[in-house]
Amino acid sequence: MSNLLIIAIILGLGVAGFVLGRQRALVSAGGDKRNLHSLPIYYGANVALSAILPATGLLAIWLIVQPMAINSAVSDLISDDSISETGTRDLVMADVRRVAEGLDRAVQTGAMGADTSFALDAGTDDVRDTLASLGVALGSDVTPETLAAGQRYRELLGTGNLLKTLAVIATGLLGLCVTYLRTHKDFRARNTVENGVLLLLIGAASIAVLTTVGIVLSLVFNTIEFFRLYQASDFFFGTNWSPSFSGRGQTSELGILPLLWGTLYISFVALVVAVPLGLFAAIYLSEYASKGVRSVAKPLLELLAGIPTIVYGLFALLTVGPLLVEAFGDGGLFGVSWMAGGTAVMTAGLVMGIMLIPFVSSLSDDIINAVPQAMRDGSYGLGATKSETVRQVILPAALPGIVGAVLLAASRAIGETMIVVLGAGAAARLSLNPFDAMTTVTAKIVSQLTGDSDFASPEALVAFALGITLFVITLGLNVFALYIVRKYREQYD
Repeated sequence: MSNLLIIAIILGLGVAGFVLGRQRALVSAGGDKRNLHSLPIYYGANVALSAILPATGLLAIWLIVQPMAINSAVSDLISDDSISETGTRDLVMADVRRVAEGLDRAVQTGAMGADTSFALDAGTDDVRDTLASLGVALGSDVTPETLAAGQRYRELLGTGNLLKTLAVIATGLLGLCVTYLRTHKDFRARNTVENGVLLLLIGAASIAVLTTVGIVLSLVFNTIEFFRLYQASDFFFGTNWSPSFSGRGQTSELGILPLLWGTLYISFVALVVAVPLGLFAAIYLSEYASKGVRSVAKPLLELLAGIPTIVYGLFALLTVGPLLVEAFGDGGLFGVSWMAGGTAVMTAGLVMGIMLIPFVSSLSDDIINAVPQAMRDGSYGLGATKSETVRQVILPAALPGIVGAVLLAASRAIGETMIVVLGAGAAARLSLNPFDAMTTVTAKIVSQLTGDSDFASPEALVAFALGITLFVITLGLNVFALYIVRKYREQYD
């Protein structure tokens, strides 16, 4: 039974529990809800929550534990010889899961009958051809050992899914029945429901914190594993980025400095474009524009933030890059030959700056509008013009918030990927020429984890070291922004 159908059954039990619990409470009160301790809706909600929450929690735990248990049981069937031939245990297990998926699909389509056990005696070439005809792509030859492990994986998965369905539905029914039998007119249903909702809210609030902790821990553990295989000094101070997957890391040079330089260089160009335009737009919208112009211009400006980054990347690749080549390439408008191709720091920086304009303008506009009108009136009363008021009163008062908006835009620029991949190129180099192709940390994280990577090699684990380095940089920017805001913040009544 699919997980979606199980969830539908749980919700059905909740609806039935709500109706039955409400009805039982009214019956125990003689049909007069004034004799109830709580409103009838609380009795129904109590039974519904007792049916839904335990069953949903069990389903979530089962979905996490079952794959790990099956992988642990099946991986014992894989010999060390198979692992040495294929590469790593993870790659072998990936083939095992694909074989299990193919066998299950073969049964559903009738390609192998109702029982796949005969496949263990069939030729592996025939089985591979059958699986390929069903759209199952395998990374290596189907050995008898892999086929046996795939069959075992499929059996365990089927048994686990059956037990999961029975256990989850039984838990929901048990919660419904127990709470239904406890329901009567004197039961404090409101207190129970409110405590349950409070626990739900606490759980929802904890998800974000636990997710952040999980992300950080996964980065830390994999980064530690990377530094066991690769020298930290070569990573942080190396000036050459040249990964090689052929020799399992012996010839790889994984210096981060060219990637950091490209990241900061492109982000700097983007901020040079976004900060003046965004700040001037915010000043105009908040201080000079009429209400009619503001009501139209502000939403249109904020639409830039809603455009997918892949669209910006295509715009950089197909429009901005060729225009820059025409202007600064061989035989260009300015008679210079600084730019050899359309992918360059300037291409990605200009387009990224356009994308960041609403981040700066919208936040700065809100911050400028938060400056009390009394400060403006006082400045006008002293004879200052509007421009002098903006320059000498409003901007100094709003400066901490504006700095925070700029640093937020910088964090967004550092973490951008698609614009860089399509607009800046893939060359990791240290260069001051803004018309050279460069790359960033985020682009290399994507490239290192693309395809069937061997996660035991430094070439794949380096992505986590890059990720935690980027995390530390953005965290430092956020802490610095918080420091600036708190140090120079103005308090208004």
